[in-house]
Amino acid sequence: PPKLSILNNCTPSQLEGLCSFLQLSTCPEPFLVRFCSWLLALSPDLSYTSAAILAEQLFLRRVLSLSQPPSRHLMAALTSFCSKYSHPLCRVLVAAVLQEPGEGAEQTKLMCELVEECLEPHSVQLLLSQVLEVPLSEKLLPVLQAVLGRQEVLPPELLDLLVLTLCQQAPAFATSLNFAKLVTAVLTVYQSQVS
Repeated sequence: PPKLSILNNCTPSQLEGLCSFLQLSTCPEPFLVRFCSWLLALSPDLSYTSAAILAEQLFLRRVLSLSQPPSRHLMAALTSFCSKYSHPLCRVLVAAVLQEPGEGAEQTKLMCELVEECLEPHSVQLLLSQVLEVPLSEKLLPVLQAVLGRQEVLPPELLDLLVLTLCQQAPAFATSLNFAKLVTAVLTVYQSQVS
């Protein structure tokens, strides 16, 4: 709707207030899908800051509270939003999931799905750099595996950081089959760059 062009004219605090007024963080998921399709039609595109605020308002609470696989509506909305605003979504969502204590199995699966099906290559690199900023855990190994499954060309500094992280944290994962698979994948995918 033409009225949504207001999103391009809001300051960050106004946009947060508008999201709160519209109760976007708790709106029904079918509406969420429709709202995200409207966002894609906006011209000009949202600024990075506005997209990050919307990513937080639309998805953060829903994703952090997942205790079972996300509904098809939530996945459709995420995929839609991701198709144009994957960088701000990554910055907001992944950072929050990484800071959450505990296993977060559903959040991990969701991150893997985003990596495998939605994210642009530059956003995959952003996600990888975010994961490498925190201590590795069993919960994060499948996410790294999903990144490697994309077989993206990584910048040398990011590949070096990945290899260094795996070397430094290897003793903590001495009995982990997932870690062994991850190291094997790194050696297979990037064999020409890893000595």
